[in-house]
Amino acid sequence: MINGPYLDALRRIYCGLNNLGVNWVVTGSVGFALRGMSVVPNDIDIQTDEAGAYEIERVFSEFVTKKVAFSSAERIRSHFGELTIDGIKVQITGDVQKRLDDGTWEPPPDLNRHKEFVEIGGMRVPVLSMEYEYQAYLKLGRTQKAYRRSGVVSKKS
Repeated sequence: MINGPYLDALRRIYCGLNNLGVNWVVTGSVGFALRGMSVVPNDIDIQTDEAGAYEIERVFSEFVTKKVAFSSAERIRSHFGELTIDGIKVQITGDVQKRLDDGTWEPPPDLNRHKEFVEIGGMRVPVLSMEYEYQAYLKLGRTQKAYRRSGVVSKKS
């Protein structure tokens, strides 16, 4: 579980977004820590859709350290931005897409299909399912991280 500054920053995010209708989830190391995995977070990763990324930027405008903009790398692209809330880096990714082996881009995920909730400190925090996290790491070529962090047993095809 998480505590201290990460929990405080997460609470601020949760309170700011809880009743706005933004479709968002916590992913990455904080998502794993919320599920009780032994990881040391170095930031908070928020995944949303394109509109949500810009809305999060608007709601937390005083904390913006990198404005949300479309960003693309070899294997991943999204509407990406960063906040710093009480010293904690928060990365925002909207409509994330991963490049498939054939060179095409997969469509952005349906977050509602992969969303689960974790109860912590009176909050019901949305997180991505462990199966989705596992598949996402594999698609990005991060095989070791997929096995180490996801807790999902490898499936042979």
